[in-house]
Amino acid sequence: MVKRLWASGTFLLLLPIAGRLAAQQTTPWQDPSPHAIQFVTVDDNVKLEVLDWGGSGRPLVLLSGLGNTAHVFDEFAPKLTSDYHVYGITRRGFGASSVPFTGYSADRLGDDVLAILDALKLDRPVLVGHSIAGEELSSIGTHHSKRVAGLIYLDAAYWYAFYDRSRGNLNIDLQELLRKLNQLQPGRGPSDMKPLVQELLQTSLPEFEKDLKDLRPDLQNEPQPPAPTADDRKSFLAWRAWVNRVYGIALPEAELRQQRESEPGGHVGEERAKATTRQAIIEGEEKYTDLRLPILAIVAFPHDPGPFASNNPVARAAFEAIEAAFDEPQVKAFESGVPSARVVRLPRANHYVFISNESDVLREMRTFLAALH
Repeated sequence: MVKRLWASGTFLLLLPIAGRLAAQQTTPWQDPSPHAIQFVTVDDNVKLEVLDWGGSGRPLVLLSGLGNTAHVFDEFAPKLTSDYHVYGITRRGFGASSVPFTGYSADRLGDDVLAILDALKLDRPVLVGHSIAGEELSSIGTHHSKRVAGLIYLDAAYWYAFYDRSRGNLNIDLQELLRKLNQLQPGRGPSDMKPLVQELLQTSLPEFEKDLKDLRPDLQNEPQPPAPTADDRKSFLAWRAWVNRVYGIALPEAELRQQRESEPGGHVGEERAKATTRQAIIEGEEKYTDLRLPILAIVAFPHDPGPFASNNPVARAAFEAIEAAFDEPQVKAFESGVPSARVVRLPRANHYVFISNESDVLREMRTFLAALH
């Protein structure tokens, strides 16, 4: 058969076809989401990626969770452009945005958002934040409430968005305690140490002691998912399938490509973001307690833990214990502590609630936005 192909010239005829197939396989991947991309300077040598999906009407600015970029909204944002002009911001340290060594406190990240609002000349937009972006929303809502018309928290109404003084929070209280203890070192604190020492003895140390007592041993470690295999890393399509299989959520491929290096042959590489960047954001959380503007908080409660926990009795029990001990009291604290907020619970929704329960989120957002002045 091979000889006949050579003799007849059929093999030569197949060469152009093979060439076209090879060219198709090596064509660079293109983001299918209909957005424009620009970079806006927000600080010295710091530029942030801004996505613009277009649309008309009130501006909406979408902010992603920790480790994500604005591309996580690639499939969600276009559903809003019929009535609103939709933007997305990738915070510093992630994706195509600058990765400076500093500037990861909650208020500084909030200032980055304000700088973009100024650059784009957006008049009283509505900010929509997922997960850790709740701290940027609360920073702006606390210090610059007149700059925005409202805030929408997408499973983001946690301790970094609203600090419950009656319960405290181990991470925030620890960071505050460390800052105060650091001032006790010679030459680093006030000349009169008595007020600082008194505050430590009467307030900071008792609060932190309570945090430690409330941290039950069985809740100290969240269940960990199984590690991906070499086959799961063969391509971004395979990686997307693994994420969906483990966590129960189908993230846009563009988002996955922002999160991970693309290696030769299309293999999925290591995370692009530095672990130190994530840690800096966690260490930069603040105590926000006074939010008085229109707010919609959509919470996934109780959460769908994803297939890896749902199918593992031990992991599921640990996950549900964490929900009962931390998430449920926090949702109630947000409801009672923020009278201007409408809190909507979506039972068994994924943490990426705007993906798992897209129609519910769109409905609640449109109702909220329609009522704003």
